[in-house]
Amino acid sequence: MGLEIDELTRALAAGQEWAYAALYDRYGPALFRVAARLLGDASDAEDAVQNLFESLVRYRDRLSGVRDLPAYLFASLRRSAMGIARKRPVLVRAPGFLLNVPADDLPQDSAAADEVRAAVRTLPPDQREVLWLKVDGELTFEQIGDVLGISPNTVASRYRYAIEKLRQRVGKRHE
Repeated sequence: MGLEIDELTRALAAGQEWAYAALYDRYGPALFRVAARLLGDASDAEDAVQNLFESLVRYRDRLSGVRDLPAYLFASLRRSAMGIARKRPVLVRAPGFLLNVPADDLPQDSAAADEVRAAVRTLPPDQREVLWLKVDGELTFEQIGDVLGISPNTVASRYRYAIEKLRQRVGKRHE
């Protein structure tokens, strides 16, 4: 898959410019999708990703101790998103800071896509977040556990419950 993660992490820690561009090319779209789901606003999502990259440059010396770069990135993104959400007026904050964001990847004119979006909005915030990190972030259960500070087994359970609820909710309409 091209550049190895360990090599990229070392280059980032050394402050090599090309490494930041490579990191953005590899993870930028997924980071943006997850931030957009967490914050419910494209502009805020862009800010969260930009804040993350600024922090990576500013504190690059910390990267030499990172053992799992994707998990580190998404954990940092989550902190950045929470910081942005805390600055919002109380009236636009979502409970638990996570918003019910539609799945932008789904066809906009599809009745099935609307049904899936509605079903995702019914999931508890902790299950939505795991679902987004798994689907949009393409992280493993272990990486998601690192991001959220929970065990991989808990992540797997939340993901399984989310998928089960989505199947039940969407499946009921098609029986």
